[in-house]
Amino acid sequence: MWSHDGRTIAFDYKLKEGSQYDIALLDWNTRKVQLLTHEQQTGYSWNAVAWSSDDKTIYASRRNPPYTDADVYRIDVATGKTENLTSHQGAIRYLAASLSPDDKMLLLSADAKGGYINVALLDVATRRITRVTDLKWEAYAGDFSPDGKRYSHTVNEDGVIDAYIVDRATNQAEKVDLPHGLNSFSGNPTEFAPQGDRVIVSHEASNQPGDLWVYDLRTRHAEQLTFSAISSLRATPLPPSQIVHYKSFDGKIITALLWVPFNLQRDGSSPALVLPHGGPTGQMVDNWNTDVAALTTRGYICIAPNPRGSTGYGVDFQKANFQDLGGGDLKDEIAAVDFLKATGYVDAKKIGIYGGSYGGFMTLMAIGKSPDIWAAAVDEYGIINWSSMLKSSDPGLSEYLKALLGSPEENRKVYEEDSPMTYIRSEKAPLLVLQGDNDPRVPKEEAQQVVEILKKEGRIVDVHYYANEGHGFVKRENQIDSIRRTIAWFDQYLMGKIPAP
Repeated sequence: MWSHDGRTIAFDYKLKEGSQYDIALLDWNTRKVQLLTHEQQTGYSWNAVAWSSDDKTIYASRRNPPYTDADVYRIDVATGKTENLTSHQGAIRYLAASLSPDDKMLLLSADAKGGYINVALLDVATRRITRVTDLKWEAYAGDFSPDGKRYSHTVNEDGVIDAYIVDRATNQAEKVDLPHGLNSFSGNPTEFAPQGDRVIVSHEASNQPGDLWVYDLRTRHAEQLTFSAISSLRATPLPPSQIVHYKSFDGKIITALLWVPFNLQRDGSSPALVLPHGGPTGQMVDNWNTDVAALTTRGYICIAPNPRGSTGYGVDFQKANFQDLGGGDLKDEIAAVDFLKATGYVDAKKIGIYGGSYGGFMTLMAIGKSPDIWAAAVDEYGIINWSSMLKSSDPGLSEYLKALLGSPEENRKVYEEDSPMTYIRSEKAPLLVLQGDNDPRVPKEEAQQVVEILKKEGRIVDVHYYANEGHGFVKRENQIDSIRRTIAWFDQYLMGKIPAP
């Protein structure tokens, strides 16, 4: 984040062996780096948000490892002195987003009411906070316009995001008119044009690649700026997502995204896949999803649940799987299987599961704890053992895991009961494991443990390691290879197709 005079960059800073993120300053002329904050709490993170107009002050957010508590600070650039502007009791998230051009107001995202993130305004002088939205969804603050007369925010409702422009004088919000999907503001340092008359918005959906649109605030007209889909893809109709809801084992309502291939016969013969998301502090949203596109166009019904532990549904729902990873949240995934069976489309003997990171963990947990449900599985860089994971992963991630599972010394039983290692020898489903060689978040050793155990047990298991890949596959050739291997695996074990020699 550049200072207004162009001399200094503020950025997030963490030592490789450290667990905390601080704010550092880079002098552009000398290239000298100086720490501005000096965090002492393990796992806590600072994030710079805005420079004051005179470049003497930085406004920033500071949050805890499990992302359940955060505050907004004012920092004196010359001395590093910090001042908490949102001091509070209990766990509340106050996250700064933007500073008004007159330096008087901070635009915030805060969950002080009921644990649901909403938009608020903070008077910097008086510290008075005024709520702007009052929703039981996630409403995130955006930016002020250059003249300070407007500001932006987004609302995430069940994994679908809409963008809004708000008149600061009246606090009246107007939705940016774009197609259904994920509509979020883009641009750097702000989505507003210098004249304040237009904004840049990104639009995507699970069946539509992301593109940038320009929205004229005067005419209320949006014009597409980029066209990322190749012509052959634009000509191919892809099944859109459907938002569905179902009850889990304890009556809790779970939201999921469902994709149904076109022209299926409702005769209980179709294969289906459950797609657990990563995190667990995350959410499956309606973003452009190449895996779903590849699978649904080959006849697979796909469902992606947002089980307890997911974001997007309030902090209580987010915390509902603490010290119960692979417990209640796995039952929420299994309830999705019951939902699929009830549709009348799905063959109960042709159900697979496929996920990466925490989704990979959930895949391993599922085939171990509920082996009779799954006919095939694909695990991408999933966790097999939380204890070994703690020893070999990044220190910052380790603090996050401790926040979810507790101290390993005091909660040894939790670590054992929440690890797929405890159950994996009961699995029956053929398993494909895909892993990056240089993964700093879920080290290669996790995949190696899975494969070694199942080979000794005489089970059907295959593995492929991708050289020079980290957490997730970013090289196009590896992305293509991984989805091809995944399709071939499910084609063989769910559809009975003979693999090519």
